[in-house]
Amino acid sequence: MQPPAGSRVFLSAEWRDLVMLNYEVDPALLIKYVPQGTELDAFEGKTYISLVGFRFLHTKMFGYLSIPLHTDFEELNLRFYVRRRDPCGDRRGVVFIREVVPKRAVAYVARFVYGEKYVCRPMRHDVHVTPTGCAAEYQWRLGKRWCRLYARASGSPAFPAGGSVEEFITDHAWGYAAQPKGGCVEYYVSHQPWRVWTCSVAGFGGNADSLYGEALGAVLRRTPDSALIAEGSPVRVFSRQRIE
Repeated sequence: MQPPAGSRVFLSAEWRDLVMLNYEVDPALLIKYVPQGTELDAFEGKTYISLVGFRFLHTKMFGYLSIPLHTDFEELNLRFYVRRRDPCGDRRGVVFIREVVPKRAVAYVARFVYGEKYVCRPMRHDVHVTPTGCAAEYQWRLGKRWCRLYARASGSPAFPAGGSVEEFITDHAWGYAAQPKGGCVEYYVSHQPWRVWTCSVAGFGGNADSLYGEALGAVLRRTPDSALIAEGSPVRVFSRQRIE
């Protein structure tokens, strides 16, 4: 798939060591977040949200401009999955309910340029990859307490099987963000397919109701319906296009 004609690279980076906890939810919990012009996407009739922690590395604006102290950092996001009908074929994408980074400038640029719901909070991570498996944990501070997202897997990573939930979760190349005055913006994210580990142990610890509300906070305290760790890859985020 190619980016829309006329769009330019806004940001390039590497996304690495992505921990993705996936929860089946009642679609009614997400209706208020669905941008105009899109509809909920589903896997085998099930609607999912994903809590995702990962590392931004070697970040550059416009593909060449590095900002001192803002090239490597963590991100956490809570996302769900949508599609937009298009004459050339459906576009499958993600909508972010809330995103957390430890850099104020990153949060400001993402809010201003893309309308994404970023907040700045202290973050830290711990990742270990060995020949026998992978373990990763991301933490972020809310008030005086730390929340954590963690996963552990054994064996070697592999590309997701066709038609699997892992393929569904990782195969959404578009981002959508609702706009205050109606409509939404759409942007393309380019990366190679990711190899993944399917996790034997994974979960969320803490109380994130202040970020996501009580209903979604309660969902996150459940055992995930599936979990994976993705190796990641270089990515390019293209400029936004407004969809009326």
